[in-house]
Amino acid sequence: MPKMTNHSGWSNHKICGSASARSVGASRRGLAAERPAEAGYTLVALLALMTILSLFAMAVAPSAQQQALREREKEAIFRGEQIADAIKDYYRYRVGVTRQVGDNALPTSMDQLLQGIPIPAGSKNRMILRASAARDPLTIEGEWRFIRPRSESLIEFQQSVMFYAGNVLPPPRDQQIAQLQQFAVPALTNLVNLGRPGERQPGTSIDDDSSGPFVGVASRSRRSSVLTYYGIEQHSQWIFTPLFRN
Repeated sequence: MPKMTNHSGWSNHKICGSASARSVGASRRGLAAERPAEAGYTLVALLALMTILSLFAMAVAPSAQQQALREREKEAIFRGEQIADAIKDYYRYRVGVTRQVGDNALPTSMDQLLQGIPIPAGSKNRMILRASAARDPLTIEGEWRFIRPRSESLIEFQQSVMFYAGNVLPPPRDQQIAQLQQFAVPALTNLVNLGRPGERQPGTSIDDDSSGPFVGVASRSRRSSVLTYYGIEQHSQWIFTPLFRN
């Protein structure tokens, strides 16, 4: 008998093959459809992360700026008090040499402090001020504002010192500086009618910028401070002078 061919098996195989091909095609189309969705989710997650990082940076920036300002203020106080000590040394030397007191014995320029004072029986000067201290770290220009005797700024700073010290003006230990204090600023015995310091704006009187002898220095910065100096919270109101230091 002639051999019969099983066409049904071949047909079934062909049908199964077609189904498999359709399944693979569908899977590929499904993967292709999923890829844009996954890319979209990744983009959203990246944007969210960038937003969080931006918010964190915005929150940290003011703190970093404040810390940087704090460090500059510490350096300003350190340098300013060095100038106050240099003024004291210069004044004491001049009083001893010229026997004059008051304005005539005070420095009239920063260069005089940087040059130092002569050493007795010596050929060199004793350094009383470092060059770096002659620069104000709170301003770009770095120039200190000179505070003149009997100026409005000095009188208002004395008021702040007295208010901070409980209505008592700290007397300098050095007798010559104590005499200079009486000469450079008027006596304030109480603060009953003076009001709280800071209600006015010290550091703006024109006599601070006039030429002549100076008894202290102050910053030209008018920013509010992070630190306080004798309870004062504005850079321009910080006065560095030997008059009120023990």
